[in-house]
Amino acid sequence: MKILDKEKLSKSIEEIANYDLENNNIFGSSYCVLQSGNVVYKKHFGYSDAEGITPVSDKTLFRLASMTKPITGVAMVILEERGLISLDDPVKKYIPELEHIHVITPEGNDLGETKTDVTIRHCLTHTSGFGNGDETSMTDKDRETIESTIRYFTKAGLCFEPATQSMYSAFGAFDLLGAVAQKVSGMDYGAFLKEAIFDPCGMTDTTFSPTEEQYSRIITMHNKVDSKKEKGITYEGCVFEKIPYGHNLAGAGLVSSMNDYVKFAGMLASGGKCGDKQILSKESVINMSTPHVPFSWAPDKESWGLSVRVVTSEKYEKLPVGCYGWSGAYGTHFWIDPENEICAVFMKNSRFDGGAGTMSGQRFEIAVRDSLIE
Repeated sequence: MKILDKEKLSKSIEEIANYDLENNNIFGSSYCVLQSGNVVYKKHFGYSDAEGITPVSDKTLFRLASMTKPITGVAMVILEERGLISLDDPVKKYIPELEHIHVITPEGNDLGETKTDVTIRHCLTHTSGFGNGDETSMTDKDRETIESTIRYFTKAGLCFEPATQSMYSAFGAFDLLGAVAQKVSGMDYGAFLKEAIFDPCGMTDTTFSPTEEQYSRIITMHNKVDSKKEKGITYEGCVFEKIPYGHNLAGAGLVSSMNDYVKFAGMLASGGKCGDKQILSKESVINMSTPHVPFSWAPDKESWGLSVRVVTSEKYEKLPVGCYGWSGAYGTHFWIDPENEICAVFMKNSRFDGGAGTMSGQRFEIAVRDSLIE
């Protein structure tokens, strides 16, 4: 295990954070790094509004986008530990609409009903085939609820036969998981997450439906056009794109604070334990962070665990093999380094430089990597 040089880490993060501010890449951001459960570095930069009035702080909320997915991954593993599901259950066991789903190629060719049932594991590992229409063609009616999106994606069909390849599902597959959780728990999905994860971890500001007070603390969406910063587009009554409050979008719909998400990520880094509460078993955390997708289906540096990407090759260079985590479309990013007992979280909300592979996130990875000493 290598130890973080606090002075070097602090200097490196200050440099990359100020670079983003000086180059109009953000309105504001937050960084936090833990090692062995202790905070090594935590600081906020810039402002939560375009006018530069309110500094980013512990109270600032961020749209998580796809950093919602690992929370849903943990939720499904908790349900398995409670004996309510198996990850290898066919989803149609809980969602009958999948009984006769077809494979429809992106070109629109209907190949008939699937030969393999979509399972919960397929949805968690992006091998379900769900993806048709993830970003396009949805009406406001389709976006209203988990149930309405399931009807939409069922009609759109699968892009490929399940468990034959991997393709990222922005939210179709994960809405199915939210619906499964509602079915077996007998609770609204947001309420189930609160009972199973948020309350035990003390995550008081993580929600699908922010109150008026919480909404006032969400950072302004940023964008960069012609080298100048400006407000990015958002939609009233929505956290993620045009998905309305009340639709607990299991793959992208949460808002959270830096403090809250650090508690979640720190729980994973601590083997499923948050304080004196065991949220899920250490064995389940290891299973989540183990590659479940054949290397031939994944890039040569990374693979999919259960809802998280896993670094599988030294070719990645920025992080050691075995690191796992994920990012969000608006620039949020986190990872856990089991070998060096590191947990790192980065928060921003921008339509410039977001999603997996964000340059801000990569610079953060390099800053942490280069601060490790023997």
